[in-house]
Amino acid sequence: MSTATYQALTEQEKRQVRMYGVTEAGMRESVESSITFRFSGPAMMAASLMSDAQEMINTEYGDIDFNRAEDARQCLNRAKWILFEYAMKDGE
Repeated sequence: MSTATYQALTEQEKRQVRMYGVTEAGMRESVESSITFRFSGPAMMAASLMSDAQEMINTEYGDIDFNRAEDARQCLNRAKWILFEYAMKDGE
């Protein structure tokens, strides 16, 4: 995301980008257009993201720098968002 694009966001959208790496609207669009989401459901999509985060922090690929740690953190936040937004709302 370019600096100009980021600066044009609302404060809430900037917070979302810091937490997830994308706005919630962008995440919703991505999730709902996903084949994994449509055929396997939100829990499987969240599990897939958590597996991705595990790979990001795997030390077999070298030292974990700030960027890798931040990517993993955002990935886990996206997984939690999917669970809270899609999986838990139905089962509450």
